[in-house]
Amino acid sequence: MTNEPHEQDVAFIQALAELLHKNELTELTVKREYGENDSLNVRVSRQTQVVSVAAPAVAAAPMAAPAVAAAPAAAAPSVEDPAQHPGAVTSPMVGTAYMAAEPGAAPFVSVGAQVSEGQTLLIIEAMKTMNHIPAPKSGTVKRILVEDGSPIEYGAPLMIIE
Repeated sequence: MTNEPHEQDVAFIQALAELLHKNELTELTVKREYGENDSLNVRVSRQTQVVSVAAPAVAAAPMAAPAVAAAPAAAAPSVEDPAQHPGAVTSPMVGTAYMAAEPGAAPFVSVGAQVSEGQTLLIIEAMKTMNHIPAPKSGTVKRILVEDGSPIEYGAPLMIIE
């Protein structure tokens, strides 16, 4: 890398900073090649506070006795799998769920909130990238199945929208 300044470098770095802000990214790294032995390495980042919250332990449901298992389905308690619900919003990736844009900010949605298709429901951070998860349809948020800062697996149910 040479020390020759290029006039367009300042504009390029400003454009990267705007891109970082517009897409709500935390970091962006770019290498720009001008020719042999002449390049520009740029790292634009903004400081964010990451809050770790321990996920609560979930107790397994007790096994039903054989006599109860033989009972009709209508008499069985309503223990449904949220992932099978028709209004389930599932995670498209592995990462960490954040319910608000930044710590201390109001959450994107809450139970009972009306959402429109495409509205941000939450953010999943994956490999230092903040991915906004949009509502797949309009409706009312009936259940929120994840906690702020909790680890998320691919395909895990995040919310129920009806």
